Amino acid sequence: MIYDASLDELLQKVWDGRRIGPDEALRLYHLPLEELAALADRRRQLVKKDAYDGRGNEIVTYIIDRNVNYTNVCNVYCKFCAFYRVESDLDAYVITLEEMDRKINETVALGGTQILMQGGHHPKLTKQWYLDLLAHIKGKFPQVNIHGFSPSEFVHFREVFNEPLDQIIGDFKRAGLGSIPGGGGEILVDRVRKRISPLKAMSDELLEVMDVAHRLGLNSSATMMFGHVETVEDRIEHLERVRAQQDKSLNYRNGEAPESTGVAAGGSNGPARGTSNIASSVASAAGGAPVPLPVGFTAFIAWTFQAENTKLKAPTVGAHEYLRMQALSRIYLDNIPNIQSSWVTQGPDIGQVALKHGANDLGSIMIEENVVSQAGATFRMTEADMHRLIKDLGYEPRQRDNWYRLVGERGIRE
Repeated sequence: MIYDASLDELLQKVWDGRRIGPDEALRLYHLPLEELAALADRRRQLVKKDAYDGRGNEIVTYIIDRNVNYTNVCNVYCKFCAFYRVESDLDAYVITLEEMDRKINETVALGGTQILMQGGHHPKLTKQWYLDLLAHIKGKFPQVNIHGFSPSEFVHFREVFNEPLDQIIGDFKRAGLGSIPGGGGEILVDRVRKRISPLKAMSDELLEVMDVAHRLGLNSSATMMFGHVETVEDRIEHLERVRAQQDKSLNYRNGEAPESTGVAAGGSNGPARGTSNIASSVASAAGGAPVPLPVGFTAFIAWTFQAENTKLKAPTVGAHEYLRMQALSRIYLDNIPNIQSSWVTQGPDIGQVALKHGANDLGSIMIEENVVSQAGATFRMTEADMHRLIKDLGYEPRQRDNWYRLVGERGIRE
């Protein structure tokens, strides 16, 4: 065996919490999974040690929310999507206010704090339809966060409404939009996007939406859907673009508050980002002292392509590759505080294992999910299931809101 001092130096760099570059990420990718997992877990510990009054490494969080797809009509025809319909299909729909109210009432009754509201690129819904929907929900359910409309939807809105993104996102925020999901990210490499979703927004357009949203004070998540036609190098480029946008977003709000905190700056060989000194004036969801809120991207979520019922014919990847990429994501995305496990595509057992591969959050119990389930993922989880999985690893399960503030504890039947 040939001793490689440069690899030892890289491993020490990661252990110390310093920033790595794309070439270094590629070297780490080829490590044995157990070594990569240990490094990712170390980075998780560094990032979360000060969270929740110093108990960040004792707590694993989750959220109770509901995926509400307001329409399945879409004119993008992504090859990896089994959910979309055209207007003439018998099962095409646009949600009614009555149906929306029913879904949110059920969510609130289960302790939910949020709806994740996304839909297809409907060619005929007007801007006023969306504003009325947001205002109706916020007026009737002020306690529920509307985590709505992916970046690709906003690019679609810009074309249909013929208005700039600043105006659209600002108007949606004033009507009740609370945050933006990162869905539709897939792989932020246009060569890949042109193969799997040629009519959908390209990489620069998606990041432009996030840039505008963060500048206007809306948080968002970031995502990656991998394991189809992309290369490992494409995945790393995706991570680099997400990290670069987060650097930019942090600079927007540096010194602003009252909604912000996040990760402090550091050079390419400096420390990975920790909590900044920007104090938030927003109280915790459970009441009590104010807690800092994330800046820009609140979390990163990666999942694997689900092939069933889709038109994209590509070899899929399994749990081993999923865990490898999640671990690498935790190390590379040193300025995003939370990594969410994707049990929805991997199943509860791998979702649990992912908590030792860099994740600090088990995601949502998913009261309703329509998109990946139609592509073949059919896993389900109750809140009691989440508590069991988290406790079995020695962590304390705690419900959180979209901004990773802890929600008051409720009695859960184990």
